[in-house]
Amino acid sequence: MEKKSEKLMRWFDLRSEMEGYDAIHENIEQGIVFKGTNLWILVFAIVVASVGLNMNSTAVIIGAMLISPLMGPINGMGYSLATYDFQLLRRSLKNFSFAVGISLITSAFYFLLSPINEAHSELLARTSPTIYDVIIALFGGLAGIVAMSSRLKGNVIPGVAIATALMPPICTAGYGLATLQFNFFFGALYLFTINTVFIAFAALIVCQLLRFPIRSIVDPARKKHVNRVISIVILLTLVPSIIFGVNLVKNEEFTRNAESFISEVTLLGGNYLQDKQINPSGRSIGLLYAGYGLGDTTITEVWEKALNYGLDTSRIVIRQGFDVNLIQENVKKYQTESERLSSQLAATTFALKQAVGRGDSIRNIPLFGEKILGEIKPLYPQIRSCSYSETYLFTLTNDTTRRSEMIPVVIFTVPRNSLRTPDRSKIEEWLKNRLGNPRAKMVIDES
Repeated sequence: MEKKSEKLMRWFDLRSEMEGYDAIHENIEQGIVFKGTNLWILVFAIVVASVGLNMNSTAVIIGAMLISPLMGPINGMGYSLATYDFQLLRRSLKNFSFAVGISLITSAFYFLLSPINEAHSELLARTSPTIYDVIIALFGGLAGIVAMSSRLKGNVIPGVAIATALMPPICTAGYGLATLQFNFFFGALYLFTINTVFIAFAALIVCQLLRFPIRSIVDPARKKHVNRVISIVILLTLVPSIIFGVNLVKNEEFTRNAESFISEVTLLGGNYLQDKQINPSGRSIGLLYAGYGLGDTTITEVWEKALNYGLDTSRIVIRQGFDVNLIQENVKKYQTESERLSSQLAATTFALKQAVGRGDSIRNIPLFGEKILGEIKPLYPQIRSCSYSETYLFTLTNDTTRRSEMIPVVIFTVPRNSLRTPDRSKIEEWLKNRLGNPRAKMVIDES
């Protein structure tokens, strides 16, 4: 009776559905060639992927992945290392380097000509690879080489092309070259290297597990050297991605804790959260509040809640934006200042009116003599002219000068001996009554 373990192993057995070794070898050799059809398909795929990245279109980028022929030489590298076919390895490396060069030139040329130079999310997503990209490349490569080795390939190959995503990072690197943004160039090139190395490594593993025949005689020392080089390349490619992956996990954890913390401090008394800024890389949080002002007690409450989520309070910046109390104080201050200015304005206006009135009076004083002359001339035709003014009368008493109130002075010009003394008295009496001032002075100028 067949053991259950043997029956189970038959379910996972790949050899029963595997192509012949020669057929697989022939397919690998055909896939590494970049001339004619494959070369033009590569150029077209690069242009399509560049347009998709430029327009931030995921669908277009997926289309470019499907038509990309870059998987061929990568599988060729893994297969040739597993079978120690160093001639095929050199051809795979040569053709792959040529394909990468053409891809960089094509994508850089496109982005130089494109009027749109803004980096959208699809471009940014290819600049920060992590250990998760390693996992995707490894298992995608495993699926690809298993499908290539099988007679029942199905629709696996297109899915592998999408999962391993070789086209977007190489086009993003071209964008970095075209725009001289070397952070884009090196970040995307590192992602492309991850995909290349671990797809090839996946092909190496499967080929060894399936016991592909060795194509050349290799002495143990050289075999050991090859394995050492492979290990070093994998390690050098893997370590940075692990570091980036750890940072990614930490950043995600910080963002999650920050969001939970912020949800508890959205409303604080009479204050509400107006704006927030979370910087995972710097482990910092910025909070902007609006309301009736944040007191020391409220801020202490915020610190305590932050500590509950393991957040560094020294990296939490709290700012007061819209402050109702301050606005009310400013309104009161401005109202008081407005009232004071209004009072000053009224006083100034009144003083100005008085000054204008006095100015008008001063301007009219010399003309008042004309009125007096017109009234007195019919009674005393001998009066030739009249002059009117207002002045002070100064007196000196005990070495002290005193000034009287303003008194009017009228000067009449008459011919000599034309006015008798009684007439003079009458004119003077009339003048005092006319001016309403008993202290008015009259001067007779006989000339």
